[in-house]
Order: sequence, then C-alpha cells, then structure tokens
Amino acid sequence: MVKPAFAWLAAGLIAAAAPGSCGGPGSGGGSSTPTGSAIGSRPSSPAVVRIVEPKTGITVTGSTLHVVLSLENAVIVKQTSTNIRPDQGHVHLYVDNVLVSMNYGLEQDLPVHKGTYVLKAEFVASDHAPFNPRVYSPTVVFSVK
Repeated sequence: MVKPAFAWLAAGLIAAAAPGSCGGPGSGGGSSTPTGSAIGSRPSSPAVVRIVEPKTGITVTGSTLHVVLSLENAVIVKQTSTNIRPDQGHVHLYVDNVLVSMNYGLEQDLPVHKGTYVLKAEFVASDHAPFNPRVYSPTVVFSVK
C-alpha cells in the first residue's frame, strides 16, 4: 500500500512511465519492470549501489528525507537509451516496494510524513529496465516523527 507521503510521487511516476516517456523500442513499453523472458534476456551489471543516508533505524523529524547513494563500478547517464551498457544506467528509488523516483544523480530529497518506511535503490540500465540479476541496494528501514 502506498502511504500518503509518497502517493503523489507514485502517481507522477506512473504517468512518467507511460509509453513513449521512458525510452523507445526495446524499453519494455515504458515499464520499469519487465517480466518473464524480458528479464532473462537482460545483461548483468558489475554495479554496486548502496544507501549512504539515511541509515537503518534512524528517526527523521520534519517533512523532508535527504537520500544519499553510492555507486561503484558504473556511472549514471542522463539520457534514456536502448544502447545498453552494463556499467551505465539510472537509479530508481523504492519506498515500501513502490517506485517513487527515477534518479539521474546520487542525492535527492523526498517528502515524508509520519510512519515507518522501507527504502531501497536499484541501478537499472539506461532504458530504465532492470539488469539480470537485479542490482538492488540493501534495504534501509527508517521512521518519521
């Protein structure tokens, strides 16, 4: 279930992921998570993505969460492309397993409300589709007062 703090982000990303907005031919019809044989045919990546901030167990006060990521063995590219390279791509942020952000950088502020959340990041190919195996960060659990 999408918590109210992230409902507007999720709605905006659903609109952004509509066909034609996140890539072109071969991008999975605009979906950020292809299924079935599409994942099986994807390349692997040497990338390692981690969430530096927030730390697991932290309690945040206020209305904004500052997220800092680290990325090793790959680089973030700003353009969407079907020319897939294992060491190039984008970062997707998930809150409670709901995609809330498609990043072209390693820092971002997210609006938050009271509650407990699970945050994870995924390094995806430049067409916004996942590598195989998927490149996820360890999850971070945080609370907002």
